[in-house]
Amino acid sequence: MADLFDEVKLGALTLPNRVVMAPLTRNRADRRGVPSPLAATYYAQRASAGLIISEGIQPSVAGQGFFATPGLHTEEQTAAWRHVTDEVHAAGGRIYAQLMHAGRISHPDLLRGLPGAPRDGIPLAPSPVRPTGTAKTYDGPRQFVTPRAMTTADLAETVRDFAAAARNALRAGFDGVELHGGSGMLLHQFLAANSNVRTDAHGGSLSGRIRLVVEVTEAVADAVGADRVGLRISPHNAFNDIDERDSEELYPALVDAVAAVGMAFLHVYETLDRIGTQRLRDRWPATFILNPHASDRRTPVALGSARAVLRQDAGDLVSFGRLFISNPDLPQRLRDGLPLTDPDPATFYGGDAHGYVDYPAYPG
Repeated sequence: MADLFDEVKLGALTLPNRVVMAPLTRNRADRRGVPSPLAATYYAQRASAGLIISEGIQPSVAGQGFFATPGLHTEEQTAAWRHVTDEVHAAGGRIYAQLMHAGRISHPDLLRGLPGAPRDGIPLAPSPVRPTGTAKTYDGPRQFVTPRAMTTADLAETVRDFAAAARNALRAGFDGVELHGGSGMLLHQFLAANSNVRTDAHGGSLSGRIRLVVEVTEAVADAVGADRVGLRISPHNAFNDIDERDSEELYPALVDAVAAVGMAFLHVYETLDRIGTQRLRDRWPATFILNPHASDRRTPVALGSARAVLRQDAGDLVSFGRLFISNPDLPQRLRDGLPLTDPDPATFYGGDAHGYVDYPAYPG
């Protein structure tokens, strides 16, 4: 049986351990979508992870869904990310960029007036279905609005945007890209029947609803090489007003379709039971990363949960989210049985260095 601290191949990389830093939105970019200079320190501190997957990065102006999130669609953004990847690599780490288009969960207050934004700042979506909930804007929470249904031209442009952002990611020094297909973001909105009520080729049947995800995956693989591309999904996840009534049929169809692209990995955020996870694991021919159910912050429990994933052959690598916020040296703490530090939720989103780069490594 593989151990959490064994080497493993992932696409074009060899990872020194099977501990993955999951993507974590921290909202510390400027209004131009340029990552904070502190981001280089933040990610380099966590370079002992087998793989870092960055916070969600919008591939276009239209893709921004939250205040102070970074992009990869301008030269200024790309140059700033180069400082981040240089620091991570200098510290011995490996880092993928997560490309995240928010779709309908954006807001005109975030988009209006920006060059390249949708007209009147109305977010793009599969269908004009208004989600319940609030957008996170610079001026606080705002009720979601009714989005504009994407035209054929919008769909083609979005596919091109993802591919262009992936090329920018490699120019910025990232080792690869992960496509965010879960948590109620745009690609997930196309998968779910309650947010996608289209009657054209990108809606209706399972093959229609998975079409955009497949098209984006293929375009990005063509742009940067399939062995540098991964996909994150969150089956059964109701986040951002998603309602999946046919997940048992939807996700096997999606997994089979994207497996044909030859990607480096599939990354699953586990929402329900391990049996459902195992069904997808059994269908996936390449590396499988599992973000298991939230585990207790006590070291033995977190380590036991991760090792159970490997023991059950439910994944090849295990990703951790919030534990990496407050434990920059998480792999060492897990390996040596050291106590874990609890994060402060008040500093998760926005702010300065506090709660971002000031969590220390374990003494000694």
